[in-house]
Amino acid sequence: QVHLVESGGGLMQAGDSLRLSCVASGRAYHVGWFRQAPDKEREFVAGITSTGSQPFYADSVKGRFTISRDTAKNTIFLQMDSLKPEDTAIYSCADSKVTWKNNRQLYGDWGQGIQVTVSS
Repeated sequence: QVHLVESGGGLMQAGDSLRLSCVASGRAYHVGWFRQAPDKEREFVAGITSTGSQPFYADSVKGRFTISRDTAKNTIFLQMDSLKPEDTAIYSCADSKVTWKNNRQLYGDWGQGIQVTVSS
């Protein structure tokens, strides 16, 4: 089991940048970032393999968000640029042994999430 803790959220304005961090206690394998807006289902945002290669993005964030990881520090980052009000959500990271893409049922360990709010 991997314990994941997110940090870096906050209240931003449209067009701002923000970097989220996900620190894993223990070795996280493939990692995905997800988000859940009020009254909406949780959706996939971005994922990265255990070696930090092959980043994969949802269409809604492609070109604006960048996922990366520091394997030595067991930390996965989500750099969010050109933020929009529709990016407002609780962002969570999750670990999977089999995927880094958008099948959330295949992710086993989840962080508690962190709020990101973007005002217009």
